[in-house]
Formats: sequence, structure tokens, C-alpha cells
Amino acid sequence: MQSIILWLDSLELYFQQMIRTTIYSIGLGTLVLGSGAVATSVKEPALTPKFSHISSDTVKIAQSTINTAAIEQSVFNQINNYRASKRLPALTRNSAIDNQARIHSQNMASGKVPFGHSGAQQRLKAIGITYKAAGENVAYNQKYSDPATQAVQGWLKSSGHLANIIGNYNLTGVGVASNSKGQIYFTQIFLRT
Repeated sequence: MQSIILWLDSLELYFQQMIRTTIYSIGLGTLVLGSGAVATSVKEPALTPKFSHISSDTVKIAQSTINTAAIEQSVFNQINNYRASKRLPALTRNSAIDNQARIHSQNMASGKVPFGHSGAQQRLKAIGITYKAAGENVAYNQKYSDPATQAVQGWLKSSGHLANIIGNYNLTGVGVASNSKGQIYFTQIFLRT
């Protein structure tokens, strides 16, 4: 059985530092996680978001179709279900946030940017929504029949990711992308307006 390495890449944007820690190994596929939080105010007026066009939400990999839109919806539903189980208000999905999360996942999947939170401040600015606090969770995995559940369950087991999931946020966006290696990249951005 192939070994799976679970990495936690926690970036606390608020403190401007990156911590990388190997957590543990398990079997069957790879799951890598990352989280970040920002607790700053935006003093600028609302900005116009920058949009990128996505060629396709569905990518063929090794004769299997990965429906990234369905995976994004599954992540969103699972996060809100978890919040409901803790008697927290549901997050509202926002298309501008989705777009920036999706672009970041695509950039990580293609190798344009390293796995993690590089460019987080630019993503937040490009969303164009004035916010009081923001957080971001990232992950990637491969070889799982339910990659959304693997990513969400990994986030729930990590204190940094969990803090974002149960945090005092009201808006969210989810972006998923895959690459030719079969790796599926996830970005979820949280905002409090």
C-alpha cells in the first residue's frame, strides 16, 4: 500500500509567517493542507474585482472525469453542514470570492505558484469586497474517490483550518482545480463583512 503524507502548511497572514509541519502518514492517496487568516481592515472603497476566464470546469485525467464544480459545491455544503452542527450561521457563497479561489487553485495546480498562500493579499483585494477579517484554507490531494470529503475532513482535524471554518465569517468562496498528475487543489476563502 502506498504511503500518504499529510502536510500542514499553516500561514498566519496576520503575523506574516509560514509554518510547515509534517503531521502524519496514512495510506492510499496524498492530502496536503494549508490555512491562513488575516484580521485587518480594508480602508479603501470597494474595488472592482478582476476576473479570469476558465476554459473548462471539467478536466479529463487518466480516463476519469473530475467535475470541479461539483467538488466545489460539495466542499461548500460540507463546511456549512459542519457549521450548522455547531449552531453557527451558514456562510453565503459569493461568485467573486469563488473566482479568486478558483484562480489560486488553478495557479497551484499548474505550478504557476507554489502550494500555499502566496498572493493572498492580492486575491483579497481583487475580490472587491470591503471586509473586516479574512481567512483562507488550501489543500491538495489525489487518488481519493471523494476528494472534497478528504480535504474537508483534513481541515477539520487541523486547529488552524478549523479556526477558519468556525470563524466569525459570513461570506465564502471555493475554488477547485486539477492537473495532469491527478492532483486536485482546493482553496476556500472566508470573509467577514
